[in-house]
Amino acid sequence: MKTPSQFNQTRWLNRTVLGIGLASLFSDWSHEIATTLLPAYLASMGLAAAWLGLIEGVSDGLSSFAKMASGFYTDRLPRRKPIAVAGYLITALGTAAFGIATNAWQVLAARATAWLGRGVRTPVRKALLAGSVSREAYGRAFGFERMMDTLGAVVGPATALALLAAVNHNYPVLFALTLIPGLIAAGLIAFVVKEKERAPVPHISFGEKLRALPVRFRRFLVAVGLFGAGDFAHSMLILLAAQKLTPELGATKAASTAVGLYVLHNVLYATFAFVSGWLADHFEKRRLLAAAYALAAVMALMIIVSPMSVWTLALVFIFGGIHVAAEEALEDSFCAELVDESHHGMAFGTLATVNGIGDFISSAVVGLLWSAFGVQIAFAYSALLFALGSFMICRLKLHSETS
Repeated sequence: MKTPSQFNQTRWLNRTVLGIGLASLFSDWSHEIATTLLPAYLASMGLAAAWLGLIEGVSDGLSSFAKMASGFYTDRLPRRKPIAVAGYLITALGTAAFGIATNAWQVLAARATAWLGRGVRTPVRKALLAGSVSREAYGRAFGFERMMDTLGAVVGPATALALLAAVNHNYPVLFALTLIPGLIAAGLIAFVVKEKERAPVPHISFGEKLRALPVRFRRFLVAVGLFGAGDFAHSMLILLAAQKLTPELGATKAASTAVGLYVLHNVLYATFAFVSGWLADHFEKRRLLAAAYALAAVMALMIIVSPMSVWTLALVFIFGGIHVAAEEALEDSFCAELVDESHHGMAFGTLATVNGIGDFISSAVVGLLWSAFGVQIAFAYSALLFALGSFMICRLKLHSETS
């Protein structure tokens, strides 16, 4: 545990932390409106559900690899901020472009463009955030950013539903309106965020850059990758709740209850993102992250062994909201601590890519296991990987290696 003098050394909520946090809120607000409307928009065009999966899959894959490339490239630049501004602008314009699409390929192109911008900006934003505070404040800075991002995810769907009624399902107008929060986000990065002067890293090849990352960081990535391979999308919890509650409540009430539980999940997600960051600045990040991974294992085990009542499911959603908040805030702040600031872009890009690959693997595998063998086998797979990830984080040595 750190001494009181250590966590009072810096004023962590500076203009850069505040600007990045607000930008995350407005940008997430923008694209969550679009994400909420997208299934209905595709349905209005007469497109099958398979198109939605293809659009999301291609976009997520492109975003993941853009994060790696952006992290590698931006470490070489004396100023990273222009890349972040460009990324936010591309996301805003790509999202608004949904409204002028007339077929599935155009929607795919618009979504892929938006997510390309999102991928480019992510490691840059994280590097700017880490560079704006001292090491003792990493947890609070990243926790604050995650909290603001999650608030955008709460406000976005609510705004979409309100706008849908207000403009009588006029999709071009609805998607055009996403430009307002999207451009505000880009403006906040451009005019509020202040980038600290830095010396660019001399150019080396991509492979050399990867090898230059510390051994302890690469071991951290292995643990993150193992955990991520089981870390299914929490929208699956909505499906689980709807299925398990239908015999007792009926299909309509079960569906509404499941959505209500997901709102509870997101409220806890937003709240505990900052709480987790605060704890990370006061206690050892490694143990806190291991505990967050272990909580995910407890959540999965509850699904396997507990009777699925409303109250049991409420606990599952509560644990889910808390663990994902802690996981995201702690992974980012721990990453910043493990790697020298001059390599933060590459480190955050690599971490984001590992998480992106994990997201793709986990939801696909859990979904297939659920369909083929049932809920118990599917979530046992996740519980095992969550426990392995927690064990590996606990075993991570922080000070014995220097390379």
